[in-house]
Amino acid sequence: MSRLLAGILMLAPAAPAFELPGDCSQVVVGITSTWQSSHVTVSVYEKGPGGTWKKAAGPWDGRCAKKGLAWGHGLHPVSPDSPRKSEGDWRTPAGVFRIGGAWGYHKAIRKHPGLAYRRVTTRDLWVEDPSSRYYNRHLILGHEPGKPWEKKAQMRQDDYPHSLKLYIAHNTYPKPVPGAGSAIFFHIWRDEGAKPTSGCTTMAEKHLRTLIARVDPGRNPLYVLLPRKDYGALQKPWKLP
Repeated sequence: MSRLLAGILMLAPAAPAFELPGDCSQVVVGITSTWQSSHVTVSVYEKGPGGTWKKAAGPWDGRCAKKGLAWGHGLHPVSPDSPRKSEGDWRTPAGVFRIGGAWGYHKAIRKHPGLAYRRVTTRDLWVEDPSSRYYNRHLILGHEPGKPWEKKAQMRQDDYPHSLKLYIAHNTYPKPVPGAGSAIFFHIWRDEGAKPTSGCTTMAEKHLRTLIARVDPGRNPLYVLLPRKDYGALQKPWKLP
């Protein structure tokens, strides 16, 4: 019996090993109560010289997608049978993701000198069509949008919640999976947090501005979004704050 049990244990697939990159010393942590919740608490942690994580900003109330979370495509491992984020599913991608540049309608914003910022115009597009070769990519047109798909993909829609945003690198270029979700950002919440999102993480403008001003590309900043129970289970093996 013991030999049979040993054989079974050897054949059982091991959980993929993972931990935060060693050069990551800044993490934005988002915690929801469950996989189905659209409410999230966001905090920023930074690692000091001694290697100890300390809270640097937050906690802030935020919102995520209407139907909660599903595993996204990021740095983290995901077992094949786990629910995955898909385009239009009204879920926010969970996991560990790199943080990209900032985008907005303003001429200039307060930010870390190393953080890229682009003032979007009517010619800036973000393509969310899974059938497009430009899926989940930023494009700059050489002309004003005229075709229906160009107008639909415009980043500047004169919509206050999207007037300032910070990129979350889910399912990102150069190898985005068609239909696995696109255009995931931190941005300003709608109706002061009364409404959930279709996939992004949102918060009050003052908190988003604080976050953007704090994010330091030299620290290899990451976003970790998980339900509380899962965060607790993965905190030690993944070396989370």
